[in-house]
Amino acid sequence: MTSPARPRHLPPGRPRNPGRPRNPRRLPRLLAPALALAVGGTLLLPPATAADPAPDASVVGSPARYVDPFIGTAGGGNTYPGAVRPFGMVSWSPTTTRGDQTDTGAANGYAYDATRVRGFALTHVNGAGCHPGAAGDVPIMPVTVPVDSSPSADSADEVYASDFDHADESATPGRYTVTLENGVRTDLSVTERAGAGEFAFPDGTPANLLFRTSNSLNGSEDADISIDEEARTVSGSVLTGSFCGQRANGGENNRRSYYRLHFTAHFDTPFTEVGAWEDGELLEGATTASGGEGYVRDARRGTGSGGYVGFEEGATVGVRVGVSYVSAEGAEENLSAEIPAGEHVDEVAAEAEEAWNRRLRAVRVGGGTEDRRTAFYTALYHSLLQPNLVSDVDGRYPGMDGEPQRIAGDQGAQYTNFSGWDQYRAQIQLLALLEPEVAGDFAQSLLNFSEQNGGVWDRWVHINGPTHVMTGDPSAATLATFAAMGVDGFDAEAAYDSLRAQATEPHPDGLSDAGCPGQCEGQRPHLERYLELHYAPQDDCHCWGGAAETLEASVADHSLGQWADRLGRGTDAAAFAERGGYWHNVFNPETGHMQARDADGSWVTPFDPAGGTGFAQGTSATYTWMVPHDVGGLAAAMGGREAAAERLDGFFRTPDGEWSVGGGDPLRYDPTNEPGIHAPWLYNALGQPWKTQETVREIAASQYGTGPSGLPGNDDLGTMSAWYVFASLGLFPQAPGRGELLLSSPVFPYARIAPQGRPPITVVARNAGPDAVYVGSVHVDGQPYGRSWLPESFTTGGGTVTHVLGARPDTGWATGPDDLPVDH
Repeated sequence: MTSPARPRHLPPGRPRNPGRPRNPRRLPRLLAPALALAVGGTLLLPPATAADPAPDASVVGSPARYVDPFIGTAGGGNTYPGAVRPFGMVSWSPTTTRGDQTDTGAANGYAYDATRVRGFALTHVNGAGCHPGAAGDVPIMPVTVPVDSSPSADSADEVYASDFDHADESATPGRYTVTLENGVRTDLSVTERAGAGEFAFPDGTPANLLFRTSNSLNGSEDADISIDEEARTVSGSVLTGSFCGQRANGGENNRRSYYRLHFTAHFDTPFTEVGAWEDGELLEGATTASGGEGYVRDARRGTGSGGYVGFEEGATVGVRVGVSYVSAEGAEENLSAEIPAGEHVDEVAAEAEEAWNRRLRAVRVGGGTEDRRTAFYTALYHSLLQPNLVSDVDGRYPGMDGEPQRIAGDQGAQYTNFSGWDQYRAQIQLLALLEPEVAGDFAQSLLNFSEQNGGVWDRWVHINGPTHVMTGDPSAATLATFAAMGVDGFDAEAAYDSLRAQATEPHPDGLSDAGCPGQCEGQRPHLERYLELHYAPQDDCHCWGGAAETLEASVADHSLGQWADRLGRGTDAAAFAERGGYWHNVFNPETGHMQARDADGSWVTPFDPAGGTGFAQGTSATYTWMVPHDVGGLAAAMGGREAAAERLDGFFRTPDGEWSVGGGDPLRYDPTNEPGIHAPWLYNALGQPWKTQETVREIAASQYGTGPSGLPGNDDLGTMSAWYVFASLGLFPQAPGRGELLLSSPVFPYARIAPQGRPPITVVARNAGPDAVYVGSVHVDGQPYGRSWLPESFTTGGGTVTHVLGARPDTGWATGPDDLPVDH
């Protein structure tokens, strides 16, 4: 692990309080009573059997105590440390500054090495890679100086910001606390749609709170604020959006608003003064203000609106804040339902911690070091931050058509924030495995949004905005994966019909170059041409890159074919299966790589496998392996399984045999680049599974760890974290649209995967440890097992897989032709 010391700013666990369910329609998931009984920090297991031996060490009973929200806040992980519930709407977290009101130093508002804060914002997105990414709405800042000038005019954050020291900062699941250099102790916790905060001001200085209503991370089109002195409330809204709006490749196309966040804040302490500001003008005594900042960074400085309230010197101020993406009334209802008057931070935080424990206990591990447990449960925590609630307690949510909508039928909640290109490769499978109920609601949510968007399924959905970011048709792969992994709770027939139409009926947006290359409007760019040529031509693509688009479409179409087969639609299944093989048309046998080609059939030259021509955010060397659904076909194109395995060796190692898995070499593996993250498991299908075992272990040990730099790069809404969770369990999804799991060597001696309503999966690894890298034998439900993969029936039906691990590779296990993962 990269940092052996446990972070000093992670305090010990607080007393647990199971609390009450916040939404009676969505009861918290309880532990399956037959599994275990938690006593203190130890989980007592059911009696051992021959197939399910008790682990050597106690199983984690309170996994929240192992979560360090600071992991990934440095080194480009772009996580945030603030207070948040599983899948929560509110995430109350600091907005740091490097001396510029438009630059927090990180994509999602918090950079560990930027130790100056300008507010605590109510919304965030985990691990998005654009800088800035999105959200960071309504930063609230405690200051101990007189408010005698417009805070927006303080564009360099010299007056109305404060330094802090990490020694005075702590974070646990659902709670964030810091004492700023200005002397204010800020303590925050949240429910799903609301937050409770406490600001303890020092004696002898002014005590003021700023509401920077217009200062979302990407700016805003408009904002408003209203202060009611008698009721001791502050309310307002911000009209914003612009996800990835400042990126160079297509960003201008997304500098637009698509959601309005409403908020209401109720205080337990009287105001001694009030005021507001608009741009550079301070409005002393005013109770209203309005105005946005725009979306162009240089033009934003010095602009915007907000308000402030003051208190007696030395006051300790409690506040309850509710939010809604629908209306001001919705924000009030959410607050009233989730944090009633009189409830304080300690109570909310205790309930938040227990809410996290309930979710995290879906995977209980036994054994392993403190660092391994911390890295594992923090990765699981980050994986379960999304999708995010967007519906209010009354079921209303903002539609993608801009109109208020309401959930219907059996749908429990509307969810959002779908980083499809990233998530469909690992996070979606983990969500399906651990949270099938949320996954079902999420699938229905994406269907709802598509119906409100003219039948178009956007590849990157933020709140209710189609942002078009990245490439491919990840919704097809996502919903087909849900279907394969037993997720229900959504209208599968309607969703399939809609995605089938998107894949077969050309749409006018597919001929647009707006937003290209990074945010092309067409979800199936120039589909008519693609169906004619069976590949996306580089010179007539209307996409980010023709070769990448072809590979993405092949995965999506293969997934639709798998889904069609499950639905009994044989003709569709055969047609999409054929289209799943279109990747062949961008594999150049002369170069042995995936390569862009023009509409006349010619290959785009000059060609360099280290180059990105024809690819999206990657090189040919990486994309050449992006055929997870047809590894046998790819191997045949490369000259056979042994030749392909030798090629794959060179993807992970330098010519002298040294590992090269940290990124930076365009010819080799990059742990932060999604098109290649499945590549370590390809060895299973190539008949050399021991290389999967050693490669996965090397990546997990060298690229992931504890401490702020514990992630290799952007978490991408839980994708990198989900990869680590699977790697630690010795499992990985074989391919999108499929339910099989590939095997490698588990890190922990014992793990039990037990989602509510599903039979558990138990993973036992005898001799597990840092030096026991290789699988010597496997038993499934007590019977010898010679395959390097588990069937879909095991994924959905449960069972026990027992490994015996060792320090030397077993080059005979799972290498026979009948033992290899099957391509369909």
